[in-house]
Amino acid sequence: MTLTPTLRIYLQDDHCFETSATLLAVRDTALALDRTCFYPGGGGQPPDDGEIQLQDGTVMEIASAFADPDGVIWHVSPTAPPPAGHLGQTVRLVLNQVRRLALMRHHTVLHVLNTIALQDYDAWITGVQIGPEYSRIDFKLESFSPLLLTELETKVNSVLAQDHPLKSYYLTEAEFQQRPDLLRTLQVKPPVSDGRVRVVEIEGFDAQACGGTHVRSTAEVGRFSIFKTENKGRLNKRLYVRLDI
Repeated sequence: MTLTPTLRIYLQDDHCFETSATLLAVRDTALALDRTCFYPGGGGQPPDDGEIQLQDGTVMEIASAFADPDGVIWHVSPTAPPPAGHLGQTVRLVLNQVRRLALMRHHTVLHVLNTIALQDYDAWITGVQIGPEYSRIDFKLESFSPLLLTELETKVNSVLAQDHPLKSYYLTEAEFQQRPDLLRTLQVKPPVSDGRVRVVEIEGFDAQACGGTHVRSTAEVGRFSIFKTENKGRLNKRLYVRLDI
């Protein structure tokens, strides 16, 4: 059976935490549906977890999700797959909302941080790992000092407090090629889907190519701090960051 690419609801609505979908296929303990609110991982943001509720009342834990090369998102369960008789039925997808919201807050603050780092310190991203409790981000940066870290914290928190709304939209690949300001890393280019690139904009502050999920306003992020740093090479500096409500 050839599956069509999964409709990714999160690209239009970051705050869709539940949805109904049709169960299309099962491979081992992974399930494919026609649509999903589960983020499959990418851009440093890990995949969502949660559950799928079947029509007979069975609840299947979903520990992870991933997208295959054909654009089909597979929802991975540590439990046995549902019987074949469930194929074609409508099921209910429910995210772990608390974890997703934490990831959205961290992803949003890293947009603010990477923009300030690039604009004020000419620092390009070399790596990122987003988590619900803390995140880390690597920059190509000559050096950092306590003063620079203090400046970063102050500048980021100032932007967060300004309550900038966020929105997402698409540009054609040709339009994107004319917007080098949308890039934050020199090594990894953003994905192009159907000839388009998704852009996430913090209104009045920044726009950058991104396929992840974010909060509706910078005021929802919380207070930002850098609690640890590491020197990962002559030009590669790692910052560990966390948020307080």
